[in-house]
Amino acid sequence: MEESITILSAIKQKFACGDVDIRTYSPLTLAYIGDAIYDLVIRTVIVGRANKPPNNLHKTVIKYVNAGTQARMIEALEEELTPEEEAVYHRGRNAKSYTSAKNASVADYRKATGLEALFGYLYLQDRTDRLLVLIQTAFDKMGMEI
Repeated sequence: MEESITILSAIKQKFACGDVDIRTYSPLTLAYIGDAIYDLVIRTVIVGRANKPPNNLHKTVIKYVNAGTQARMIEALEEELTPEEEAVYHRGRNAKSYTSAKNASVADYRKATGLEALFGYLYLQDRTDRLLVLIQTAFDKMGMEI
């Protein structure tokens, strides 16, 4: 039986990325990759459900990929997080960022950064299954269909 390989494993293997203890990464580094992974998940779902012109796809994606929605997501997930996940979220939320969102409050931006740090942490741990469960759970609790 052939063993399945994850995207993360394939990237690390193809580009000779060494193993690093991700607990040593700054929370903003985790948020940086978490933002990209969350965006990829949402885009994959949206494209998988409809073949539309790119402008229409973008309009749909931005409903989900913005600081306000992400802040509501983490609020919906608070009871679902393990202590480890909660600690990663708090590190990300409390990190001193030198940028801010154009269309979000500082509080929402910080919550979104914390959520992105959590997503980055889970991705770099190769725990995509948990990442996807959290995204789906948040949308279910918020009453949003994706």
